Amino acid sequence: MASKKADNKSQPTEASVEAFLNNVENAQRRKESFVIVDIIRHATNVEPRMWGTSMVGFGVYRYEYKSGREGMMPLIGFSPRKENFTFYFTQVFHESEKYADLLASLGKHKAGKSCLYINKLADVDERVLEALVRQAAEHLAGK
Repeated sequence: MASKKADNKSQPTEASVEAFLNNVENAQRRKESFVIVDIIRHATNVEPRMWGTSMVGFGVYRYEYKSGREGMMPLIGFSPRKENFTFYFTQVFHESEKYADLLASLGKHKAGKSCLYINKLADVDERVLEALVRQAAEHLAGK
């Protein structure tokens, strides 16, 4: 079967991560966004890059489904949404139970199949967040 390229909404761009974060309206959310970028940068040893117009991504994860559909996403993505901070982990959470302990000790959050949502940085343990990001990035990099 011929491979099919996915038309992902979010593609890497040359836009400035710093300019994007400086445009976050809420001053506290803007400040926390820079801290989160530093946490992810430290955990992944990868410099951030804009993916689309609203996601800061770190690294690249290339995937191919059994159907032949293929594409790429960041290893870890982050977006300072108006209602919460959203972290994109590309299907990590539903693939492995090894994140359960970290999520249990993270603090106040919500998690979906591949996303983590926190309202404010003060709600979570930053060291646990960094460990979660590191483990997820290592997991995906090994695939």
